[in-house]
Amino acid sequence: MITFEDLFQRNYGSAKIGVFGCGCWFYWDQFPGLKEKLIAHQVVFEDRLKAHGVEVLSGGLVDTPQLAAQTGDRFRRENVDFLICFMSTYALSSTVLPIVQRAGVPMIIASLQPTKAMDYANGTTFMQLEHDNQTSLPEICNALIRANIHLPGIVVGTLYDDEPAWTRILDWCRVARVIATVRRARIGVMGHVYEGMLDMNSDPTMFDAFFGLHCEHIELDDLQVCVDDVTPSEIDRKLEEIHALFDFPEPGSDPIAGPAKPEDVAWAAKVACGLDKLVERFDLTALAYYYRGLNGNAYERLGASLIIGSSLLTGQGVPVAGELDIKNCLAMLIVDRLEAGGSFAEIHPCDFEHDIVLVGHDGPHHVGVAQGRPVLRGLSVYHGKRGTGIGVEFQLRQGPITCVGLTQTADGRFKFVVAEGESLPGAIPPTGNTNTRCHFPPDLRHFIENWSLAGPTHHFALGVGHIAHLIENLARCWGIEYVNVTDQAYRRPQHIR
Repeated sequence: MITFEDLFQRNYGSAKIGVFGCGCWFYWDQFPGLKEKLIAHQVVFEDRLKAHGVEVLSGGLVDTPQLAAQTGDRFRRENVDFLICFMSTYALSSTVLPIVQRAGVPMIIASLQPTKAMDYANGTTFMQLEHDNQTSLPEICNALIRANIHLPGIVVGTLYDDEPAWTRILDWCRVARVIATVRRARIGVMGHVYEGMLDMNSDPTMFDAFFGLHCEHIELDDLQVCVDDVTPSEIDRKLEEIHALFDFPEPGSDPIAGPAKPEDVAWAAKVACGLDKLVERFDLTALAYYYRGLNGNAYERLGASLIIGSSLLTGQGVPVAGELDIKNCLAMLIVDRLEAGGSFAEIHPCDFEHDIVLVGHDGPHHVGVAQGRPVLRGLSVYHGKRGTGIGVEFQLRQGPITCVGLTQTADGRFKFVVAEGESLPGAIPPTGNTNTRCHFPPDLRHFIENWSLAGPTHHFALGVGHIAHLIENLARCWGIEYVNVTDQAYRRPQHIR
């Protein structure tokens, strides 16, 4: 029997992180044994990263500009995704800058003393140099800024017994994993943007150019070929998955949301199998789709039957965004790789009595982060769209949540708009759509106003947990604007002409 765990247990992967220590060659003759001690500290650091599943490529201890250039070239040849400079002792900035320049990927500095403080009574210059991790941080940051390289972060602390510092370092490793995924991603673009949604329009070339991913243009004909190749045994297997995951409730109050008809579920299962084949044949990491269709034609029938298959794929780590929202497709991918889900969402009706807003959508959802078992309903009308078929209904797991919107500014630059809140228990309407009861600070009215005035798209990725700090770190790595409208320090922008 197929279980929920069978469908959604997976490996989120890892980035290849280049780690290097840095020091000064002229210390070694002056203080025998210092270099070996610093290398031992670096080995402890690297081993702890490996113990958490991080793929580490060690550059060793870099102590001259010449070695820095060689190490940077090696990191580039080995195609690392991210760099961590383990600040071993005082180091010349000329032993760091060449590495970052040649590797060409984001870097943070981990400046971790071996102990919380020197033994002052028995202190020596040797001991001071072993604890000189912070001394050259201003020098290195200055050199990087003058080279137009902006360091996204520094973690200062101790190598041992410092869980807050290690939590931050491992968070950066999660950020690195997102960067690794995005720079290799292949996002399928199938159909066209929903008519009239001006915030959805995007230039696929800008995604290729800025993030390093590739937008693969696909026709619905490609999907039709894949659906035509589906075998009866594949359909049976997919139906088994569907019945293992979803409940089939009795109709509720909505007249257009009835029971899921077996023939509609079977057709959706066949289309889901076709989607699986499409993802495999085009080697897709994610997919954005929409097509209007007309008079019940083949494309309308295909487009109206993608919700189940897309929700399964999204829960398994291949985000699928409806209405051909490439920006939100990428946001969903980012949130998924942060292990926070990332369900296709928008703002729904407000509940001013309880100071909450319903958040959801009618299309593909991340069923891996549902509260309880999701349900299937048969919809005689897809509101705002053509066709009929099956709708997926659930609410997100109760507890902390984060809205992650990826938008663009007047000059075309990418921008994150983020909000942190809470998913609360309670009833949702039985409409065959997702809806989550969400509370956001400071209160409902101001949240809606602040969110909208920040200029997001009307879609966003809804994830579990509070991950705004990770999105901010990503924004720093990519050099794009970041706004958290629920941060206590947030102030509305003043638009002056």
